[in-house]
Amino acid sequence: MKFTTALILVPAIAFGVAACDVQKTQEGKLPDVDVDVKGETQVPKYDVDAPDVDVQMEKKEITVPTVDVDTPAQDEAEEKAGQD
Repeated sequence: MKFTTALILVPAIAFGVAACDVQKTQEGKLPDVDVDVKGETQVPKYDVDAPDVDVQMEKKEITVPTVDVDTPAQDEAEEKAGQD
């Protein structure tokens, strides 16, 4: 279940991040390298326009096939029962 969830979410998140439009709106400035850090420091500013996402849920009933799995012990028991 966790693998299936991850299999669905990872591409969805990657697509969502790739769909963002990012524009740097201000340059950054580093301080002078000094033991005594004095001076102006500023990290760059970014303007991010994320896409609008409309998520909806609906209930669906799905028919799942029945799978019969026999272990080797079950196969041996069936063979012995067939020989009697």
